[in-house]
Amino acid sequence: MSINRVIISGNLTRDPELRSTASGMPVLGFGVAVNDRRKNQQTGEWEDYPNFIDCTMFGARAQSLSRYLTKGTKVSIEGKLRWSQWERDGQKRSKIEVIVDELEFMSSRNDGSANTSYGSNDYAAPAADSMQAPSLDASSVYDEDIPF
Repeated sequence: MSINRVIISGNLTRDPELRSTASGMPVLGFGVAVNDRRKNQQTGEWEDYPNFIDCTMFGARAQSLSRYLTKGTKVSIEGKLRWSQWERDGQKRSKIEVIVDELEFMSSRNDGSANTSYGSNDYAAPAADSMQAPSLDASSVYDEDIPF
């Protein structure tokens, strides 16, 4: 048995690029910077070292999210790793990228407080203004008719 799952959180390094396959399926490509902390052996201080991760998302939600993602957006991503290899100018090249299954905004455009998740069953991102939790009072949350 093998498991291929990855979760990363970071900021987009560039504006996403929306393309389409020959069959018309939307493909969204973007990069995410994820910091790694290491102790500098010479100074004894902890330092951040960036890792730059290429990410790819497919389908209708990729097309929808392309309107909301911009360079610097803080996101959390869940997906799987995919290795690819090609040849350019006689040199073999390869890379590992994340194929995105779930994407969550870690801050809203307005105030930085809303977390919004877009997963396998989500196809359109709501406007940032509409991302407010509904107000609930105690009587709507607790039902006295429940026997336990």
